[in-house]
Amino acid sequence: MDSSQRPEGGGSYTKALGNRQVQMIAIGGAIGVGLFLGAGGKLHQVGPSLIFSYAACGAAAYFVMRALGELVLHEPSSGSFVTYARKFIGPWAGFASGWLYWLNWAMTGIAEITAVAIYVHKWLPGIPQWITALIALGVLLAVNLLSVKLFGELEFWFAVVKVLAIVVFLVVGLGLVLTGTNIGGTTAGVQNLTNHDGIFPAGLGITLMTLQAVIFAYSAIELVGIAAGETKDARKVLPKAINSVVWRIAVFYVGSVLLLAMLLPWPFYSGDESPFVTVFSRLGIPGIGDVMNAVVLTAALSSVNSGLYSTGRILRALSEKGEAPKFVGRMSSRHVPYGGILFTSIAYLLGVVLNYLVPKEAFDIAIAIASLGVVATWATLIVSQMRLRQAALRGEIERPSYRMPGAPYTGWATLVFLALVIALMGFSDGPEKIAFYSIPVVAIVLVVGWRFIRRREDARVPVGSRD
Repeated sequence: MDSSQRPEGGGSYTKALGNRQVQMIAIGGAIGVGLFLGAGGKLHQVGPSLIFSYAACGAAAYFVMRALGELVLHEPSSGSFVTYARKFIGPWAGFASGWLYWLNWAMTGIAEITAVAIYVHKWLPGIPQWITALIALGVLLAVNLLSVKLFGELEFWFAVVKVLAIVVFLVVGLGLVLTGTNIGGTTAGVQNLTNHDGIFPAGLGITLMTLQAVIFAYSAIELVGIAAGETKDARKVLPKAINSVVWRIAVFYVGSVLLLAMLLPWPFYSGDESPFVTVFSRLGIPGIGDVMNAVVLTAALSSVNSGLYSTGRILRALSEKGEAPKFVGRMSSRHVPYGGILFTSIAYLLGVVLNYLVPKEAFDIAIAIASLGVVATWATLIVSQMRLRQAALRGEIERPSYRMPGAPYTGWATLVFLALVIALMGFSDGPEKIAFYSIPVVAIVLVVGWRFIRRREDARVPVGSRD
């Protein structure tokens, strides 16, 4: 194996993930609680115009994934964007992007592990939520610590459940729209897009405010890049997985929201339940609430599972460069970075306690702060690809045949869009504003952390050997 094929860590990871698992990890990363649960509240807030928010964020997600694909084909690595940021932008960028990504998953996990408890509570109301949250965390932690193959298999079946649920909804929903079926006293059809104060009932400004939540809905699509270092024949398998993002985004996300907007008038939806449950419940299908609750529970478990997997690899990549505690870089005899996985699980455990003690606002703030990490990760991938392209033009490296389309213009457009998403958070009246004003705090922590690391490294290097 040459150096370009060796995962970060000197080949310590095993090639345990096959094509079947990587394809489903990629699909699973593109379907989450943001769609299954969050779309209902946003439809009620902005109406059919939510379709445009999903389409715009989907376009950005597509270019991010193509940028990731070019980087991965250049150098498959379980360090993913941390490795690429360090190589193409600078050591500080690898440090910052790695910890921002960890912050994203820590906040997401705090929300998701509590969501798991809430969903199970529907069936087992007599058991305290914190107990079910702990059980779920314990099972997923054990899975991640045992082997990457077990993680891949579990994530495969999580993804199968989510994909089947979406496919069934798309087929049934399309049939209801084409036949103009009566759904709980209202007729399904294209007319629902315009009959209730038009496509933009709340105005364009409010629609733009939903971009942050939609960006969060697309989070985790980059997980397939982190899996590159543990994928058999990565250069053959990963382009196929990444290419499929286009139709997944178009069909699963934009298609689902478009169908939801046509099936029922937008005021019928609510943030208190999944929009899919809303539609099928109004059809009078018995037991649909339990079925959809199981699907949403699967999506939440999948998110926690992916968070433990991805942060374990990212933290190890940071630890190898002295940018995280040595403990988080430790590998088990099963080739699992157990130190990083355990470190993240502590944050998840703290999240169970916090969400048990504090009101719902803390849950929403966690989601908003997680979005900052998503935007930072996406921006890092775009900038890294742009630097890779520049290096190739200078003749320093060979650019892969699998490339970012429309570069560098599509890259600049994506960066402008991501900057707009962050700027709009400052105009919100909800938790997004709190997340926006937390940016300086996060930046100061990262700057102080980086300065500390640099001083420590400088102290270790003999004076005569410094540049």
